[in-house]
Amino acid sequence: MRILVVEDDDTIGSAVRDHIAAGPHAVDWVKSLTDAEEVTSAVQYGLILLDLQLPDGSGIDFLKRLRRKPDETPVIILTARDQISDRIEGLNSGADDYLVKPFNLGELTARILAVARRYAGSPQPTLRFDDLEIDQPQRRVKLAGKDVILTGREWAVLDLLITRPGAIVSKDKIEEALYAFGSEIESNTVEVYVSRLRKKIGKDRIRTARGVGYCLGER
Repeated sequence: MRILVVEDDDTIGSAVRDHIAAGPHAVDWVKSLTDAEEVTSAVQYGLILLDLQLPDGSGIDFLKRLRRKPDETPVIILTARDQISDRIEGLNSGADDYLVKPFNLGELTARILAVARRYAGSPQPTLRFDDLEIDQPQRRVKLAGKDVILTGREWAVLDLLITRPGAIVSKDKIEEALYAFGSEIESNTVEVYVSRLRKKIGKDRIRTARGVGYCLGER
């Protein structure tokens, strides 16, 4: 899962980012609503951790705009506002949870897992990366609004990469997925299919972690 942290406090933001990055999730950190609007328009996140008091506006307003789109990305509010009225407003505006600062990072992890479990059976149907759209349930891909036709093996590679956008998928893991098709795997099979996929969805979207594997990100 890829998590977006929207927090302008350097101490809190870096602590939360580093804590999440040490686990199984990919994480991005922005410090303003302007940046949050920009990245959420290009990337489909699995969860957003949202501060309410940002330098360029209210996190509540951002949350309301998100829900009006509609965008059902889970949101956990992280804020120093501890009044019951603030909690009610946050939850009524579309937040899935509300955590008051200062908080324990272990508790934050528990709340992230709890929210993720609630959404486990209802994945977002379409993932977006700039002008690339990926419908996992239907196995459909569009680039700039036009259908992209993928072979079974090309989809297998893409499916692995979109499971954890921004995180590195090892070459061995990709080889395992390709083995499932039954034919023999050559030493350069992974590179061949990554190259074919790049030609179809954009070479800059799949990045190489030399000697380790590949990851998917926005251009």
